Parts: sequence; structure tokens; C-alpha cells
Amino acid sequence: MDIKQKAVNGVVWSAVERFSVQIIQFIVQIIIARILLPEDYGLIGMLAIFMAIAQTFTDGGFSNALIQKKDRNNTDYSTVFYFNIIIGIVLAIILFSCSGVISEFYNMPKLKLITQVMSINLIILAFQVIQKTILTIKIDFKTQAKASLISVLIGGVIGIVMAYKGFGVWALVFQFTSINIIQTSLFWYFAKWKPKLIFSKESFDRLFGFGSKILAANLLHTIYLNLYTLVIGKRFSASQLGYYTRAEQFAQFPSSNLTGVVWRVSYPIMSSIQDDDERLKNIVRQYLNLAAFIVFPLMAGLAALSEPFIILILTEKWRGIIPMLQILSIYYMFYPLNAIHQNLMQVKGRSDLFFRLEIVKKTIGIALLFISLPFGVYYVCLSLIVYAIINLGLNNYFSSKLIALSIKSQIIDISKILIVSFIMSAVVYLVNFIDINNVSKLILGVIIGVVIYYLVAKLTKMQELKQVMSLMRQYLHK
Repeated sequence: MDIKQKAVNGVVWSAVERFSVQIIQFIVQIIIARILLPEDYGLIGMLAIFMAIAQTFTDGGFSNALIQKKDRNNTDYSTVFYFNIIIGIVLAIILFSCSGVISEFYNMPKLKLITQVMSINLIILAFQVIQKTILTIKIDFKTQAKASLISVLIGGVIGIVMAYKGFGVWALVFQFTSINIIQTSLFWYFAKWKPKLIFSKESFDRLFGFGSKILAANLLHTIYLNLYTLVIGKRFSASQLGYYTRAEQFAQFPSSNLTGVVWRVSYPIMSSIQDDDERLKNIVRQYLNLAAFIVFPLMAGLAALSEPFIILILTEKWRGIIPMLQILSIYYMFYPLNAIHQNLMQVKGRSDLFFRLEIVKKTIGIALLFISLPFGVYYVCLSLIVYAIINLGLNNYFSSKLIALSIKSQIIDISKILIVSFIMSAVVYLVNFIDINNVSKLILGVIIGVVIYYLVAKLTKMQELKQVMSLMRQYLHK
């Protein structure tokens, strides 16, 4: 199977896996959110930074190192596996031991036991890293789709039943834990890989040389993103944090999932042609334009229809989400583009550049956070948009140095799609002023948005429209 066909299969099955799982989770979370209170989500949000940091350490950047390494073998897999387990256990013990300090920091006594139970997930997740990495290297997202779908269905039922029975925040805790247990078990069953009793110092040192810089960069990124939940939870109320975490979840849904699809397919494919700069340049530009063509209108449309969307699915008690969702939708527009640029740095073996650039970007981002903090939570959200634009500018510049990818061509490509998306969004926003129910507003808004975007793309002869249509035809005719 050639690279183009692998890309088609990979994109399709990665999309199936990501979106089938996320749609189910989305529906489950809507049902649970209608039962629980914003404060319940706020409690889980308070733990987000600690869980995310620990999970970043568990992976350790070794997944990326294994995918990037051409001559990987079972010794490499086994070495990373045992390292992950040790790190997972150590981090679980640390998080468990710090549960009292965390609950005191937020002045939330009930958070202590929640933290202790959630810490178990760090050990569970450590057991699935290698199995998932092997499937990703094979570009086998069909198997990952099966494992994820089954685990989310069962975990979702557990969460809904517990919420309905009055377990409150514990419905979220046990939903998360049950999904991880089932998914890890299924990855072991489907991947058919078992570790050997081998730990190679030579393999570890070689992988750690690349992976440690990715770990450090990912750790900075994780701390930065989750610093917002920590600061909002400390500075404002649990309800405000609940609004923020739910708004972020909705904004992330289209953007992060499409980013995940592109990342998981593009990284192994780009790694396989890492020494051919001309082919690499063409495929990077193609991925950038395609990601922008799909994500920009989705996020602009979500911002325009935030009010009827939130009121319909979560009821009036969640109205506080709306302005945050509108702002975060703009921020997440740029998420997939930055991910592709970062992929390129890793593919070219420049984890050192990736790390140094993260230090610069996160320093700027943290400064923006604390500058905006005195002005209120909405300005905190707005600081993310400023950060995203700076982030993209820096990534564009350094990508152009690695493979001679013209900055001017990137800006022209993206600006054209961005302008069309905002024009479409402005027209769709007018639907909010029509005196009809929220369901009708959403349906009408989506139809108008799709028609306008398609017609403009057709009239201006956007190549990305042809690529999307070609991708669909290739899959349907298989």
C-alpha cells in the first residue's frame, strides 16, 4: 500500500475512531451535565492540571521517539514499557500523597478522596502506551476505534446511571476510571504484543535523547494549558471553573479531534519520508491547508451559534458558558495548524528546537495569562487567542527554516480561508435574531453556513474543496 493510500485509510479510520468516541462521550456528557451541577465539573477541573502533568510524564515522549525511529525493535518496546510502568506507579503514589495538600489549596475537603481515587488512573494508563504506539506505527486506527468505542459505551452507561442515582461528582470519577480500565484491557487483547523481560540501557539512552526534549516541551504545554483551570479555580468560583471547563470541552471537540486525526496519520507518514525535503514540504503544506479548510468554518460556526446550542443541550443554568465558548472557539481555530508545525520539528529530529521554542512560547503565554487575570475570566480567555496567533507566527517561521516552506505562501493560504470563514460566521450569527426556537436556529444556521462556505469555495476554486471531495470518493469507491 503506497503512502497516499495509507494516508486515506489512516485519515478515515482515525476520524471514525476519534469522532465516534467523541460523539458518544459528547452525548453522555450532555446527559450527565443536565443532571449534575457546574460545581461538580469544577471539582474535576481542579484536578485537571495534576492529572495532565502526571499523564505527560507517563508517556515521557517515548511514543514519539518510537514512531520517529526507523529501526525500532522489540527491545525498544519492552524498555519503554517497563519505564512507563515505573513512572506511572511513582506518579500515582506522589499524587495520592499530595491529595491533602491539593484539597487544602482549593479549600475543598471532598477533593482529597477524589484525588486519591483518580491517581489510580496513572498506573492504568501506563499499561496501554506501547500497545497504542504500535497500532499507530502500523497506521491501524480501525483496531483503536474498536477498543475506544467499546470502552466509552460501557463507561458512559456507568456515568449516566451513577449521575441518575445521585452520586454527583463520583459519576464523573468512575466514568473516567472505567473507560481507562476497559480501553487498556482491549488494547492488550487487540495489539497482540507482550513485553519481554528486557531493559536495555543503550535503547533507553538513545530514545531518551530524543524523547526527553519532547517530554519537556509537552510538559510545558500541559502546564500552560492546565494553568488556566488552576488559576480560574483559585481566583474565581467553582461554578466559574465549571463553566470554563465545559466551554473548553465544547470548543475542543471539533478542533482537537480533527487535530488528533491529522497528527496520528501525518506523524508516522511524515516520519517515513523525513529525508526527502521536497515531498515533506508538499505534504506539510497540504495538511496545513486542509486542516484550515475544515477547522476554520467549524469553529467560526460554533462561535456564531453558541447561544442556541448551549441553551438547547444544557438548559439555561449553563448560560454562563456562552461568551467563553465564543472566545475559545476562535482560539481553537489555530490548534491543528500549530500541531502540524510541531510534527515537522519532531519528524526532522529537531526535538531540541521544539523544546527551546516551547520555552519561549509558554513564557509569553504565562505572561499574557497574568496580565489578563485582574480584568476577569473573559479577558483570561481572550489572552489565549493572542497566544495562539503568536504561537502560529513562531511555528511558521521555524518551519520555513527546516524545509524552505515559504512563510508568505502559508499566510496567503490561511488568510483566504480565514476571511471566508468569518464572512460565513457573520451571516450565520444573524440567525440568532430570528424569532424561532433554538432547534430551528441551529438547523437553519448550519444549512446557511454550509451553503455559503461551499459556494464561496467553489466560486473561488479552492483546491482544498477538491481534496476533500477526492478523499471522500476514494474511500467510498474502495
